[in-house]
Amino acid sequence: MALAEPASCAKGSEDGSPFPEIIELNVGGQVYITRLPTLLSVPGSRLWEMFTQRNARSLARDSKGRFFVDRDGFLFRYILDYMRDQQLVLPEHFPERGRLQREAEYFMLPELVKLLVPKLSEQNSLGDDPCQSDPEEPSPGADAARSLGSAAANAAGTEGRRAGFITIGYRGSYTLGRDSQTDAKFRRVARIMVCGKTSLAKEVFGDTLNESRDPDRPPERYTSRYYLKFTFLEQAFDKLADAGFHMVACNSTGTCAFAHEQTDDRIWTSYTEYVFYRE
Repeated sequence: MALAEPASCAKGSEDGSPFPEIIELNVGGQVYITRLPTLLSVPGSRLWEMFTQRNARSLARDSKGRFFVDRDGFLFRYILDYMRDQQLVLPEHFPERGRLQREAEYFMLPELVKLLVPKLSEQNSLGDDPCQSDPEEPSPGADAARSLGSAAANAAGTEGRRAGFITIGYRGSYTLGRDSQTDAKFRRVARIMVCGKTSLAKEVFGDTLNESRDPDRPPERYTSRYYLKFTFLEQAFDKLADAGFHMVACNSTGTCAFAHEQTDDRIWTSYTEYVFYRE
């Protein structure tokens, strides 16, 4: 008995194309559903090349039969919007122009690249674009020079370094047996969360900051939805220290539960926060 065709290619379009009228895409884990003419709206683009092939089976697919594209799933929404009407419409505060330009270059959309490049030039030269991105992360050398300077030099030469708070939080757990001499079994920190002003968080953590949970947050707004791509607290503390932050407070809460009814092993879970401040 023959297996049923995946949903993405169950039936070809009426003009003889091997692709259906409705296309399901998996772009970097994000699922999009669109019409075939939308993907063919810009001749010569990468999507146009993909979906004018005569052999649909040559394209990569995920486990559910959707066509798979290994690119940024969040930014693809703007690529798809542009292909619908050839216009660029972005949120008022959009910090991903550089990355979107890179995606436009990958999908071979030269007109979209042109729409993005002037915005970048204005921000770099004039600095008065109301929708400009956050300041770029300072280089390690600049941070080191500032941190080694005297207090007077820092006060006079820290232009662009604004005061503010950043809070680092994480959840942890460990198991402790009946024998007090037995080493506790600690679990690795699963995620380090970052709370504070968006511009400060990006300045300190740069590319190690995962912004996918709060992508359109303006630079001057506060967020509690960022987290770090690494799981070492010491690494986070080093980055904060290099940027001139000092710990001013910390707190922790914990709960305890029995791991097994037949033993005295207990599982302790906790949530800890560290508050850093820069003058």
